[in-house]
Amino acid sequence: MKTYLQTSEEVLKELNSGREGLSQTEAGERLVKNGKNKLDEAKKDSLAKRLFNQLKDPMIVILIAAAIISGITAAYSGESFGDVIIIMAVVLINSILGVYQESKAEKAIEALQAISAATSRVIRDGKIQEIKTEDLVVGDVILLEAGDSVPADARLLESASLKIEEAALTGESVPVGKVITALNLGDQKDISLGDRKNMVYMGSAVVYGRGSATVVATGMKTEMGKIAEAITQAKEHATPLQLKLNQLSKVLSWLVLGICIFIFALSLVRLYLGEGITGIGVLNTFMVAVSLAVAAIPEGLAAVVTIVLSLGVTNMAKEKAVIRKLTAVETLGCTQVICSDKTGTLTQNKMTVVDHFGFDEQLLGKTMTLCNDAYLNEENKAEGEPTEAALVNYGFSLGLKKGDLEIKTSRVGEAPFDSGRKLMSTLHKMEDGTFTQYVKGAPDVLISRCTAYWDGNVQRPITDDIRQEIKQANKHLADQALRVLAAAFRVWDTMPEDQSPDYLEHDLCFAGLTGMIDPVRPEVKDAIAQCKSAGIRPVMITGDHRDTAVAIAIQLGIIVDPKEAITGAQLDEISEDQLKKDIGNYSVYARVQPEHKVRIVKAWQNQGMIVAMTGDGVNDAPSIKTADIGVGMGITGTDVTKNVADMVLADDNFATIVNAVEEGRRIYDNIRKAIQFLLSSNLSEVIAIFVATLLGFTILKPVHLLWINLITDTFPAIALGMEGEEADTMKNPPRESQEGIFSRGLGVDVIWQGAMVALVTVAAYFVGHYLEAGVWEIAESADGITMAFLTLSMAEMFHSLNMRSRRQSIFKMKRQNKFLFLAMVVSLVLTTTVIFIPPIAAAFEFEAISLTEYFAAMGLAVLVIPIVEVVKFFQRKKQHKI
Repeated sequence: MKTYLQTSEEVLKELNSGREGLSQTEAGERLVKNGKNKLDEAKKDSLAKRLFNQLKDPMIVILIAAAIISGITAAYSGESFGDVIIIMAVVLINSILGVYQESKAEKAIEALQAISAATSRVIRDGKIQEIKTEDLVVGDVILLEAGDSVPADARLLESASLKIEEAALTGESVPVGKVITALNLGDQKDISLGDRKNMVYMGSAVVYGRGSATVVATGMKTEMGKIAEAITQAKEHATPLQLKLNQLSKVLSWLVLGICIFIFALSLVRLYLGEGITGIGVLNTFMVAVSLAVAAIPEGLAAVVTIVLSLGVTNMAKEKAVIRKLTAVETLGCTQVICSDKTGTLTQNKMTVVDHFGFDEQLLGKTMTLCNDAYLNEENKAEGEPTEAALVNYGFSLGLKKGDLEIKTSRVGEAPFDSGRKLMSTLHKMEDGTFTQYVKGAPDVLISRCTAYWDGNVQRPITDDIRQEIKQANKHLADQALRVLAAAFRVWDTMPEDQSPDYLEHDLCFAGLTGMIDPVRPEVKDAIAQCKSAGIRPVMITGDHRDTAVAIAIQLGIIVDPKEAITGAQLDEISEDQLKKDIGNYSVYARVQPEHKVRIVKAWQNQGMIVAMTGDGVNDAPSIKTADIGVGMGITGTDVTKNVADMVLADDNFATIVNAVEEGRRIYDNIRKAIQFLLSSNLSEVIAIFVATLLGFTILKPVHLLWINLITDTFPAIALGMEGEEADTMKNPPRESQEGIFSRGLGVDVIWQGAMVALVTVAAYFVGHYLEAGVWEIAESADGITMAFLTLSMAEMFHSLNMRSRRQSIFKMKRQNKFLFLAMVVSLVLTTTVIFIPPIAAAFEFEAISLTEYFAAMGLAVLVIPIVEVVKFFQRKKQHKI
């Protein structure tokens, strides 16, 4: 039912109500039939379910499987359960971290409920009553006055200068003056929410005047309810990193399974052809397969990724970007489109006079300040209706303090603003006993009532040339999308007997024009320029008028041509297929409704783009939740928006998003470095064990591999996550969301670097056996195992230095990573400890080695640095040629 197209009497008749309201009995029956005027409760996942969601991660599943296998073999062979305890501790810590950082208790609907008024004044049985807002029903007549929250969607019956602040719903920064007449569609298919001037909506606020209205929708059927429904239906998308890690987990799972089956089968064949198949033989063969499984699985990877992301969260919080969902850190790094709300995000949500026209600015400022109901507070900041507050602030900027002016020229009469005549007049008694009438209002109306103008010194008769000059000035201001108000005055020798508008508002003296706008945030222009240089496309989405949106967008550098802007009404005319084709043509969307915002975000996503959506109003919540990364405003943002956002800007600064994008790119690069480091390390273990198994000797045992993977490798991997950004981080376009983890040569690097470390490890085994036995041969060797363990541990530790940059020489890096050096020292101390302290060495079945063997192992391990440096040199030369 489009009640805004009907007269108030037609609406009342259709709702079976009247201006005296419903009877208490009828209201009770309707309440039982249609339910309470409140929004549906949000469904919350239990702690157990959230923990289970963490355990569903494929990488965690592999770890649990490895723990179960290790537990079975330990029980069967009577060995220690240390492996199982270590693995399960990693699983538990990772899951707790995940739940803690990504708590998904949805408070959005509760916050929407909090916006609604607690009680409302209604007319029932012909009497004014105050009832609980949740007990309102369709047909109730509600009373509204300045300061009230609108409790439900309603059609106005009366409006006495009523102005409603609807920014949270429509994004329009200026309060809307309300009328009671039926609206006319004209050639439109429908009237946008912000233009329905005879309607009031739940969640908006009365800032001026008073009125009455009949309720036409309650609860989930209100516009606020539609937003709540959109929030609950918006699907959350897996982030690019989550998808890539899931793919990596699957690849590793099949790889581990394939290698284990192959080695197990090969070993069984060798047993059959040799000693014959026995229980102990099968168990030993199974343990070799388990060793390979442990070697292939990067047990520390899940924990490393979580910790690196957590550290990123901490860094961003220091930069005023509060991350609510852990994976949002990485998603920021590949953001390709930022869809931003205008009001309060790109602009200050504070109307400000930015230009004027007149021959005496002091008179103009005085007129606008006195013909005004706003006032200066103790901090000399104007409070009141935003437009009037802007004018009082303007006067104060000229040295005109309203309180001081009113002491000298007290207000003695007025003709309040009326949306019909578009003027307001106030009468003031001057110090000489005369009276001055100050008038402000719409330029076209006010100028037509002027017979004179103030030239800066005296009052002169207005001429056609002056009228033309004023009209040109008005057009100049309006063309900048400024909201223009005109000012005039009239001097009376005695107090006018009649204070009606018709008597007062003629023969006026023109004083000037003011142009005001919700100004842009000063830092935003540079932030948008940075976005563009980083290959990120900024898009403005607003409920404000097209002209205003275009002016702001051009000022900020979002667009250069007004043709890049489109309205919500035009958007309704475009099919989904056409929008998919044309989405790249538009960077400004004006006069849009909440469902338009969601549609725009989805259209960009359908192009394969990673989309961020920023905003502060309730109307932004569904699109913020639909976007790949939702960005809420911490100061001006509603609780609803903050609760569905992935990231909240503590300073409401659009520029903070750019800093967060840079941090996101740095973190993703560092996660790739950590992945390359861990996978090349694991591959080296797999190759070393594979070669040893084929040659018929044991090079490392499962507990050795677990120690290296969880202790020796994990600390350097975390330290790599703290590496600073490289010089070209924000000069390159965003990476494609489909880009695989192994792209840009990472897969090739993992393979050759893994083979290199495996080579020095196997070499260390044979050197150890030679130093122990004095002969070069393939045989079981306790010293060989110990030297292989030491060499592998130290080679991976030195390799972590190589990983500080995938292509740049580590000897040319200007900044040092003190965390990495600390991690290397910790790894060195721990590795040396398990070899040389007898009780621990015995637990690991290590043989005491000489200093010669120790330094020989170190010498082999350090070879990885010059080898990688040489390869990097040729890789850089190849890149330069391309």
